[in-house]
Amino acid sequence: MTLSEFITKLDDIAWGSVVLCLLVGVGVILTISTRFLQFRKFGYAMRNTLGKVFKKQTAGHGEVTPLQALTTALAATVGTGNIAGVTGAIVIGGPGAVFWMWLSALVGMCTKFAEVTLAVKYRERNDKGDWVGGPMYYIKNGLGEGFGWLGVLFCLFGALAAFGIGNATQVQSIGECIGSAIDALGGNVRGTMISFAGNEFTLCNLIVGIIVAVIVALVLFGGIKRIGSVTEKIVPVMAVVYIVASLVVIFANIGHIGQVFAMIFKGAFNAEAALGGAFGITIASSITKGIARGCFSNEAGLGSAPMAHAATSETDPVKQGMFGIFEVFMDTIVICTLTALTVLSCYCSGGNEIAWGTSGGASIVSASLSSVLGGGLGSIILALCLALFALSTILSWSLYGTRCFEYLFGTKFSVAYKLVFVVFAIIGATMSLSDAWNLADALNGFMAIPNLIAILALSPVIIKLVREHFAKD
Repeated sequence: MTLSEFITKLDDIAWGSVVLCLLVGVGVILTISTRFLQFRKFGYAMRNTLGKVFKKQTAGHGEVTPLQALTTALAATVGTGNIAGVTGAIVIGGPGAVFWMWLSALVGMCTKFAEVTLAVKYRERNDKGDWVGGPMYYIKNGLGEGFGWLGVLFCLFGALAAFGIGNATQVQSIGECIGSAIDALGGNVRGTMISFAGNEFTLCNLIVGIIVAVIVALVLFGGIKRIGSVTEKIVPVMAVVYIVASLVVIFANIGHIGQVFAMIFKGAFNAEAALGGAFGITIASSITKGIARGCFSNEAGLGSAPMAHAATSETDPVKQGMFGIFEVFMDTIVICTLTALTVLSCYCSGGNEIAWGTSGGASIVSASLSSVLGGGLGSIILALCLALFALSTILSWSLYGTRCFEYLFGTKFSVAYKLVFVVFAIIGATMSLSDAWNLADALNGFMAIPNLIAILALSPVIIKLVREHFAKD
């Protein structure tokens, strides 16, 4: 069995029916037990998250403001999964995958609320004085030492997953988009190939990997406060630029929007009704890829975002938990949907037909933007957005991986992990893209299992905290 075959097998196991049922099932149980909190308190969540974005916030030693905690977590969730991941899901699972992505997000809002709430409830200070928390801490402090092995498993998978979802796939996507943008302007940077140890990669990817490694090193070694201060500047800019560019394309193809939604809803239950007939898509692939890519994008249930939120200066667990609802809504319901509408409306208008013959990913989004904005401008905008998306994701996941490593081996050894993470940005840039995505998917799936078990076991605590909060609010 080759390495690629082994990674693919791991991916199939990690995102099999058991894990997908667990992800959706826990979200459904939490939704019912909290009396559909994410829907009945949606306005409250928006007022206490988006409504406070422009208010001045302060944080003490070892803390970040609630906004910085949000943008750090959003920086990890809003990444290449919103662009390449969504498009890839549509290519493999058809337009119906978008419907299942929405469904997983609606229940995922409650799952992430629970994760963030528990992270603040059971957090603690490390020996540097920083607030630390996440699944390993609410397992240890909430379930007790007898369940410590679950926390260890989560940290093992999390420390390794950071190299996939938070490093290799992101650097690869930056290199692909920047290469496309340069080539669109008349360059040929993607045509310059380098061979090393039996692997071929572009010169562009290698250069991107080196630049990203330098940037990550400068930020990562500054700690949580520096990461928070950088992400609070990057996230709003990248979100606004991408949203505006997508809306321009969607409105240019507004006459096809009805057809797009028909493809999404029909494809969710009859894959042959849309792209399935041409691409051999089945209903199983539509459901699986929709839910998997949705979870990959918004990270609800994975246990990653709670590690950022645990550092908040907010002392009310439920109030910080509302940021979890906002994150999933913004990530999947807003940004992922914009990507889907952009590429599908262009497909219906014939604007990106050639790109659909490729392996998918960012190239289809690039073709969609270029069909309206022009080749050069469309490629440059996507390259800029994707570079910011991916860079911010790398910064956030460098924190997550470090927190997992620190839990296992102590803070004094964290420097070694950070150095390896920085170097891996260069290694990841030269990996096979399909292997990088499959490895990221697999490790994400394995991360989710101990986290979801803990959330389910601690659901009575979540229900109690919600009742107490809204009784006094």
